[in-house]
Amino acid sequence: MKIGRLAGCLSFLLCYITFSVEAQSVNAPLNDDYYHLIDRYEIKSGRVNPYFHSSWKAYQREDIAAFADTIAGEFSTLSKQDRFNFNYLRNDSWEWSKKDINDSRKPFLKHFYKVKSDLYNVSVDDFDLHVNPVLHLSAGRESADNANTFINTRGVEVRGMVDNKVGFYSFIGENQLVHPLYVRQRRDSTLVVPHEGFWKGYEDNGADFFTARGYLSFNASKHINVQFGHDRFTVGNGYRSLILSDYAPAYLFLKLNTKVWKFNYTNLFTQMTADVFGTPSGLSGSTRFPDKYMALHHLSLNIGKKLNIGIFESVIFSNTDSASNNAFELKYLNPVIFYRAIEQQNGSSDNVLVGADFKWLAIKNISIYGQLVFDEFLLDNLREGTGWWGNKWAFQLGGEYVDAFGINNLDLQGEVNVARPYAYSHGTPFGSYSHYRQSLAHPLGANFNELIGIVRYQPMDKVFLSAKLMYANYGADTTGSNWGANILLQNDTREQEFGNEIAQGVDTNLIYGDLTISYHWKHNFFIDLKHIYRKEESALSALSNDTNFTSLVLRWNIPQRLNEF
Repeated sequence: MKIGRLAGCLSFLLCYITFSVEAQSVNAPLNDDYYHLIDRYEIKSGRVNPYFHSSWKAYQREDIAAFADTIAGEFSTLSKQDRFNFNYLRNDSWEWSKKDINDSRKPFLKHFYKVKSDLYNVSVDDFDLHVNPVLHLSAGRESADNANTFINTRGVEVRGMVDNKVGFYSFIGENQLVHPLYVRQRRDSTLVVPHEGFWKGYEDNGADFFTARGYLSFNASKHINVQFGHDRFTVGNGYRSLILSDYAPAYLFLKLNTKVWKFNYTNLFTQMTADVFGTPSGLSGSTRFPDKYMALHHLSLNIGKKLNIGIFESVIFSNTDSASNNAFELKYLNPVIFYRAIEQQNGSSDNVLVGADFKWLAIKNISIYGQLVFDEFLLDNLREGTGWWGNKWAFQLGGEYVDAFGINNLDLQGEVNVARPYAYSHGTPFGSYSHYRQSLAHPLGANFNELIGIVRYQPMDKVFLSAKLMYANYGADTTGSNWGANILLQNDTREQEFGNEIAQGVDTNLIYGDLTISYHWKHNFFIDLKHIYRKEESALSALSNDTNFTSLVLRWNIPQRLNEF
């Protein structure tokens, strides 16, 4: 189905929604460091957030500002760093904050930086506009192939509102970069640049590509928000997500979010890219890439002040008609129906995932969270312990401890992630849980065990330290084999029916360490000094490698570019 036909179907659905709109906001872009600042104050408060449910990201700016204003007034004492962070969050969404602390003392040329957070802004009764430059400059050196690396990103970010009714957001960046060797190896094997869409080669080992996101947002009623455009989202409270992550690039989406009483119900309908064509030197720009679609709904509920639980269901589908056109299954547009029932009515040809997540603010300054995902599952086979290939599930358990051991702004996080072989894969060419040949969940795909430890510390207002250590044991494939790690392979090419175990195949151990020192010079302008150590040990010596990678980064209105796999 062409994009126009899909847009027509989505517009047809929107006709049922009454435009009794009121002032609303766009989302704060996904950024691990930024969202950790918000989530740590929810944990510090000791109760689940009444403004947004943290299991679904991105958050709306209006909710972030309201939360920051409320929480800042509730603490009797705050560290100097916490006061700085609250002011930063308020300034970043100043159009919604009750605190007027964002005015600049000396605007640049009278028209620029009238407020600290925006290069240029307009704020009148019927129009709100925020324009900011985007810059990401990085220079690095790695030991694996004794090579220089760099990132050169220039762009612009625009957000605002019209008539206090319709919000808009747009981001575009032009990029040239040379990755470390391990990232280039993944690019060469998958034909895609991690986190990105279409690309072409740049010089000898580099890549050249655009990054573009944009959407419209409006409130259909007091409790229902609608967004339509091109972006990505995450589900869960962990560092990784086994339900929906931001590892893959942005996609066309329609999102309905209903927030009423203690419920938060989100429907996400997307059009995604099923496959790409090209070579390790770039993608083909002369052939239309095939489409596939995903429908996902997630319901979360706050139980008391300490517990949030959620359930989700998603379906990946790509039906092809007699003219080889991909057709969107209109039945999945129903926002209040069980997808598995529809999938069975259609002949069980689609890939349905179900599962749950939770977050429990167990004791002071501590949060425990987790996820459970079922791709396919038969209880009898599990009880028999035969290792049937079709018992495909993934599991996460983690915790965060903020202001650890009574030390202000020292935050600790630990996490375990496990995925069975062949999870997220499917028996049809375009049924895998992927977009643009990249996983919609964990970057390792499936068939792995993973341990993550993270230490974050803010010793001074503008100085942030973070240390990450990740260990994974997984089973890799040799040429022509399918032991269940590569979710892009059809699972009818599996090696065996029974006796399947996690990390089967070529036994591989991965150690990934990251030490970063960041200095917050001006609003959303960061200077990062980063060192990465990565060691991959494989039972096949030819697949083993290790590297030390050091880089210096200047970032302006853009998050870190992370390749943590």
